[in-house]
Amino acid sequence: MGELLGTEVEVDVTNVAHGGVAVARHDGRVIFVSDAIPGERVLARITDDSKKSFWRAETLAVVTASEHRQPHIWSAASIDRSPEERAGGAEFGHIEITHQRELKRQVLVDSLGRMAGIETDVTVDAIAGNADGTGWRTRLRLHVAADGTPGPYAARSHHVVAVTDLPLATTEVATISPLDERFPGFDHVDVVVPSAGNPFVLTGNTPKPSRERGKGEKAERPKPQRIVERVGDREFRLDARGFWQVHHHAAEVLTLAVQEAIDASLFDPRAANLDLYGGVGLLAAAVGDRFGSHLRITTVESDSLATDHAAENLSEWVGAAAVTARVDNFLRQLRSTASPGERARLGAATVILDPPRAGAGKGVVEELLTLNPAQVVYVACDPVALARDVALFAAGGYALTRLRAFDLFPNTHHVEAVASLMKA
Repeated sequence: MGELLGTEVEVDVTNVAHGGVAVARHDGRVIFVSDAIPGERVLARITDDSKKSFWRAETLAVVTASEHRQPHIWSAASIDRSPEERAGGAEFGHIEITHQRELKRQVLVDSLGRMAGIETDVTVDAIAGNADGTGWRTRLRLHVAADGTPGPYAARSHHVVAVTDLPLATTEVATISPLDERFPGFDHVDVVVPSAGNPFVLTGNTPKPSRERGKGEKAERPKPQRIVERVGDREFRLDARGFWQVHHHAAEVLTLAVQEAIDASLFDPRAANLDLYGGVGLLAAAVGDRFGSHLRITTVESDSLATDHAAENLSEWVGAAAVTARVDNFLRQLRSTASPGERARLGAATVILDPPRAGAGKGVVEELLTLNPAQVVYVACDPVALARDVALFAAGGYALTRLRAFDLFPNTHHVEAVASLMKA
């Protein structure tokens, strides 16, 4: 292995794969190629031949272009630049926007078919905003090079690329992003423009993993900076560095999508309803706004600062609680300590599940299956993780009854999906 690194090959691109890459073959070997579009013939350079089942490559030039190819929306990521200097974070920017959504649809449908055995179809809905999918990011992280220069990483590397513009950012974010400044001693700069109040430019260093810290040395947490995000008529308080949806319409879109995904005939406001990986309470509030003041719901999040804010954001619902815990540990304890009455309320529950990109995983899904809730609404930002978890739910007797998808990350390969799962 390694003898083919740097080899240049002409390949025909036949399909799209998860992760923002396309699929080609060379001498029978699958090659995942970046910056290509199905239907093209490209000149590509092998960057990884360490796997027996596939190689990876980067496009150097387009021999035969797809009808869906366009000039990249970000010149810093254009195919005209050497791959090592192409800015990452807009890996679909060379593809016409409606075809981007078609490719995302294909990945989502294919993932569910291959991993969960579910034949379904879905439309990836466009979100209000610029027609070309620019100007939507309300927060971003610029990494800092050794000389203090801020910028994005090059695609699939930790090399910082100096850039002069940020086309995916909202006008407000782009205006205050300090691209021409230097930040020696820091490894990143966060730019946050909330929907209400003042914007922030925050320098920082990523905490070292625990094994790299000295004995007794604790990871320092940056001083909290409180901000307000507004969704419709409701306000949410959170830390500027805390998690919030990046697209400026995403919180509103997901609020409505989750409300619509809940089957009202199965919903019991007095059941032991759960909002898992709940952050600052956005989706718990969505449930409350649909089903009223008598709602009982517990939101669970491992970040204590987020749950402090969630408790405040959900304070109008007397039956709402915010718990700081890992979701798997919380569910395990709930299973072992629940009384017969609590188990009955859990069996009548609606569970909102909004895990990180890796998905909920086998441990969390199996714990949920032992609680036997009436329905699960799964919010997913990764189609493969969603399909894997849907397969686990299916094995436990839950059927996928509804699926919607939203283009909350235009010009990237990411797609958001909201799935309804009910007892079969």
